[in-house]
Parts: sequence; C-alpha cells; structure tokens
Amino acid sequence: MKVISFGALLFALWVLLSGHFSFLLLSLGLASVALTLYLVRRMNVIDHESHPVHLYSKFPTFFIYIIREIVKANIDVIKRILKVGGKEISPQLVKLPVSQKTDLSRVIYANSITLTPGTVSVELNKDFVTVHALTKEGADELLSGDMSKMIPEQLADK
Repeated sequence: MKVISFGALLFALWVLLSGHFSFLLLSLGLASVALTLYLVRRMNVIDHESHPVHLYSKFPTFFIYIIREIVKANIDVIKRILKVGGKEISPQLVKLPVSQKTDLSRVIYANSITLTPGTVSVELNKDFVTVHALTKEGADELLSGDMSKMIPEQLADK
C-alpha cells in the first residue's frame, strides 16, 4: 500500500513540476517513478516515517493553522522592525517541553516553530526543544502549547 501511494505521490509531483502532458514525457515520468519505486523497495527504505500516509488526513487542518501562524508572526516582526505601536524586540532563549512521542512528530513540531518568523528551533531532543524567540510574547505563545497540540499525536504514533 505504501509503495502504491508513494508512487502516486511521486508521479503527481513529477507532473506538477514538469508541466508537460505529452505521451512521451508522461511515459518517461512513469518509467522514472517505476525505477525509483523498484530501487526504494529493494533498499527497504519506505517506512512509517519516510512516507507518513497516516498523516495525510490531518495535513489540510495543520496546513491552514501553520499558514495562519506564519502570517501573524510576519505581521508582528514587521511591526517590531518598523517600531509601529511601540513594540520592541526582546530576544529570548526558552526550553519547551516536547509531548510528542515519535521522532517524526517531534521534527514536525520543531520545523513548525522554525517556519514561524521570529522563532528558530536551536536544539531538539526527546524531552525538550530549545527555541530562540525574537520576542517575549512569541516565547510565551510557544509556552502555551497551542502549536504542540496541533501535531496529530494519535496519528503520529501509529
């Protein structure tokens, strides 16, 4: 099942990136995907974390959430750079507890923090993630745990 869904994902990505729909190019794309699937299956590298099919159903909700957070953080950083509203930059280095159980879910969490402007994940281990935040408010928002709760833990652990 994972090989078929991985192949469909690779072919869809190939079609989207190439933009060519002639028979010859579609056939070559299909052949390259088939070769890739053969090699990946032979090397036995398609597993739970390299192709997380179980997370696909939660992706749209998480995508909307992370885009909203990125836009909010961008506006906040711009206001602080332009000094609109008297907001100052107050760098913080905080350790956030990590409630996720798997490596995949911890990496998704740390990457989500880094994607948000004004915050960077500096260190990640099983118990905590060290984050450099541009502002105290940004650090406090991460400490509230809202972003951590958006990682679908019940699906990420299967």
